[in-house]
Amino acid sequence: MFRFMNHVRVWQWLLASFLIQIAGLFSIQSATPSRPLKPNFIVIFCDDLGYGDIGPFGSKANRTPHLDRMAEEGLRLTSFYVTCSVCTPSRSSLMTGCYSQRVDMHVNDRNLCVLFPGDKKGLNPSERTIAEVLKNQGYATACIGKWHMGDQPEFLPTRQGFDTYFGIPYSNDMKGRKDGSRPPLPLMRNERVIEAPVDQTRLTERYTQETIRFIQQHQRDPFFIYLPHTFPHVPLFAGAQHKGKSKNGLYGDVIEELDSSTGAILNTLRKLGLDRRTMVIFTSDNGATGGKGRSNGPLRGTKGTTWDGGMREPFVAWWPGQIPSSSTSDALTSTIDLLPTLAHLADAGIPTDHTLDGLNIWPILNRPAQATSPHDYFYYYQMQQLQALRDERWKLHLPLVPKLRNWGKPEAESPLMLFDLQADIAESSNVANEHPDIVERMLKQAQLIRHELGDIDIPALGRRASGWNENPEFLRMGKR
Repeated sequence: MFRFMNHVRVWQWLLASFLIQIAGLFSIQSATPSRPLKPNFIVIFCDDLGYGDIGPFGSKANRTPHLDRMAEEGLRLTSFYVTCSVCTPSRSSLMTGCYSQRVDMHVNDRNLCVLFPGDKKGLNPSERTIAEVLKNQGYATACIGKWHMGDQPEFLPTRQGFDTYFGIPYSNDMKGRKDGSRPPLPLMRNERVIEAPVDQTRLTERYTQETIRFIQQHQRDPFFIYLPHTFPHVPLFAGAQHKGKSKNGLYGDVIEELDSSTGAILNTLRKLGLDRRTMVIFTSDNGATGGKGRSNGPLRGTKGTTWDGGMREPFVAWWPGQIPSSSTSDALTSTIDLLPTLAHLADAGIPTDHTLDGLNIWPILNRPAQATSPHDYFYYYQMQQLQALRDERWKLHLPLVPKLRNWGKPEAESPLMLFDLQADIAESSNVANEHPDIVERMLKQAQLIRHELGDIDIPALGRRASGWNENPEFLRMGKR
């Protein structure tokens, strides 16, 4: 009997040990997913937002509590640039990691500075976009907002790596004409027009709802959302909850609605427990116009110029646990850096068959106090013309050909000018005569990049062809 009881106890002990090991195995498997969790990415890209239009960059006119909190919990880049001071070229650089001259998106098919409805030109489908790079790594991808890189079928977001698209295909001022020479402004879902003309008072609200819905649907998978807002590009429209509520007129209403939208998205991430898995970037495609209530802060110039007011943008990055809170970096950075940076974080291969101009800036976002810019120079192009270049400290404005300066309008010829951006952010004191060695060095660099990316009467050796549709059609209700 004693032996029998001992045997029972031994078997009970063995069974208990087995069950404990099985339970431990299951707990390990539940804690360790079958594949490593990749970070999510959301890029919020405003349209014509000025450097000084939001609280984190000094605005006193517009209330932006959600962006203020985002900056307190994240990072501000104070020398972050777009590659052009107008829409289409700027957006093509963000998508491809290249200067717009390299991908032939710096002018349209009629040598104008942006694409228009029914243009033959568009972003070449052979280019590798951020969406395509991430989609190859298993990401769900969405474009929600203004596209403006071609409205023909082969140029739309759904042909450029995005699983889904909801938004307008070009700027909101490109509305219908009474003579029928241009169709009503279309709202699209994927490749089909679902509303024309679109109700612009609800665009920001609907973009926000679509973004939150996509996050909820894909919370268990890695996702990339590109949210290029329609506003504050003119004409301005604010939703009913925000119209007339700001102290800065309709412009302030629009900015505060964009802030509210950003807050709703960040709150969704917090509620779903995705905040520590998601990097959110907030910036703009170019600077503000010179209208009432708009501010490019201490910077000189506006949209449409290569002064820093046209091309240096507010930038806030947020990723709790990965990006240090209340941090700032003045390192030279640009939208061209987003593709290689997100690719690095997603363990995705950077395209090797296409030359990129952008570089990985994750060390700056992750360790802003220690990291420096990977760029030796940044180039300010407007249409075909190289107009300026800068390094970490100095910015050299080149003598410009009047007929192609800025928007292409004739202007007085401008002289060569050198500015010390560390001491003179407003580009107010020309110090070219005091630093001839700096001028000489930067002129040599300008000549090198002219042969790579082109200039007036200088062919670009490094340029790739844009997309082209010889028989374009307008987007109309119900089509495609």
